Amino acid sequence: MKRKILIVDDAPSWRRHHEEVIRRLYPDEFEIDTAASAMEGNEKLYLNADEPYDVILTDMQMESDFMPLLAGEWFIEQIQKMKEYYKTKIIIISASNAIRLIAEHYNVDYIPKYNCRDLNSYKNLLG
Repeated sequence: MKRKILIVDDAPSWRRHHEEVIRRLYPDEFEIDTAASAMEGNEKLYLNADEPYDVILTDMQMESDFMPLLAGEWFIEQIQKMKEYYKTKIIIISASNAIRLIAEHYNVDYIPKYNCRDLNSYKNLLG
């Protein structure tokens, strides 16, 4: 059975990049779904609650509706409120210098954007 992954990023090029890397590393292991915003990602959480995502990969800086939180932080909070997603691995992606601190605060994994070209960054977290 394929694992389910949701990729949430407002930049189409980054969504494609993450999807291509995952397909290259794990050709038949993941069923991949994408969302272009934290709001769209949140909608997909509810639509898939009966068969929750195993992994959610999310950008931190997307739409600005959630200030003072980053959109990705708001999205993580929504995921963590849903009992259906308590086993879901959350991986944040950001160019922010504070990515490690954000990841520690929410108890999630992270990949700095500058490491996204390194396939080992994905292997270490999705393996």
